[in-house]
Amino acid sequence: MTASTLRTPVLPRFGFIFGLALALALSGCGGSADAGEEDEGDRSDTTAEAKGGGDKPGEEKKSQAVPVEVAAASERRIAASYSGTANLEVPADAQVVAKTGGVLLRVLVEEGDVVRAGQPLAQIDPERARLEVARAEATMRRLQANFERSKELFERKLVSADANDQLRYEFESAKAAYDLARLELSYTTITAPISGVVAQRMAKPGNLIQVNSPVYRIVDNSHLEAVLNVPEREMGTMKAGLPIRMMVDALAGTVFEGEVDRISPVVDSATGTFRVVGVFRGQDKLRPGMFGRLNIVYDERAAALTVPRISLIEGAGESAVFVVEDGKAVRKVLQLGYINGEYAEVLGGLKAGEQVITQGRVAVRDGAEVEVLNAPSAAPAAAVAGAAQR
Repeated sequence: MTASTLRTPVLPRFGFIFGLALALALSGCGGSADAGEEDEGDRSDTTAEAKGGGDKPGEEKKSQAVPVEVAAASERRIAASYSGTANLEVPADAQVVAKTGGVLLRVLVEEGDVVRAGQPLAQIDPERARLEVARAEATMRRLQANFERSKELFERKLVSADANDQLRYEFESAKAAYDLARLELSYTTITAPISGVVAQRMAKPGNLIQVNSPVYRIVDNSHLEAVLNVPEREMGTMKAGLPIRMMVDALAGTVFEGEVDRISPVVDSATGTFRVVGVFRGQDKLRPGMFGRLNIVYDERAAALTVPRISLIEGAGESAVFVVEDGKAVRKVLQLGYINGEYAEVLGGLKAGEQVITQGRVAVRDGAEVEVLNAPSAAPAAAVAGAAQR
C-alpha cells in the first residue's frame, strides 16, 4: 500500500470538525444578543416603573386611614340609679271567711266592686241564730229576776251570802251566753274587714257555708308596693323618700312615679341583699301582680360633661377614649363619674366639644390616621365650644 492511499480519509474528517466548530460559534453569538435584548427590556421596565409609579405610595397611604364615626363630648343631665325588677304587691290583702255556718242566701257585691270597711257583702240564713238569741235571752231574764229577788232578801239578811253569790254567777253566765248568741247572729251578715276592691268571689247563693270557709278576697289597691332585693354594696345609697321610676310590660311606654317607702335594716347573709320597698299611690292603671322594671334615682346632676358609653375603652384598670385630632386618633385616659344606660360622666381628661370615636374604635390604634364618616359641621362644634367656655 502506498503513502497516498493512507492520507486520503483525513480530509473529510477535518472538514466535519471545522463545520461543527463554526456552528457552535454562531449560536453563541446569537445567545448573547438575545440576553442583551432581555437585559435592555428589564432595564426599560424598571425605568418605566420608576417614572410612572409616583402615585402608588400616596394611594396606599390613603387606603390605610380607618373609617370611623364620632360624637362630641357634651353636657347633659345624668342620674345615678339602681335598676331592678319586681312584681307589684298589695300591702292590704284580706281573705273574707265565714265566721258562722249556714246556707248562703244572697251575695251583695261582685268582683270589681269597690267596698268600704264594714260594708255588708253577703247574707247567711239567720233564722237558727235568731232562735238561739231568743232562748239565751229568756234564760238570762229568768236568772236576772232570781238574782234581783235574792239580792233584796240578802239585804234583809234572809238568805246567805253564798246563795246570793251563786245566783249572781248564774245570771252573769246567762248574760254572756246571750251576748254570744247575738254575736253569732251578727256573723250571718258577712262584712268587709278592709276598704278596697273585691278581687274574687268564692261562694254562690244556695251553698252551705262552713265556719272559716273563704267567701271573698278584697285588696286595697289605693297604693301598691314593689319589693326589691338590693345588693349590700348599695346600702349607703338607698334611703326612704328616693324617687322611683317604673315601667310595666303590660303598659308599655308609660312611666309610673313612686318613692322608696322603707328599707330593711339587715342584710340577708345567704344572698347578700337587703329589702327595699317602693310604694306607688294613686296609680289607677296599675294592678297587683304586674311585672315592673324599676329605676331608683339616688343622685342626679343637671349639667354633666358626658360621652357615649359605647366610646369607652376598658382595660388595664382604666377607662379611655380615642379622640380625633388633625385626622389622627389620640388615646386619652378619662376619670369617670356616674354611668347610666347610654352615657358616662367625665370628671377629667376631656373637654367639651372634643370628638370621640364611637364606631370603628376596635380597629384604631393610638396615632393611627382615621377618616371621619359623619364629620360634624363647624357651626355645631363652635356652639359646643362656646357653651363650654361659658
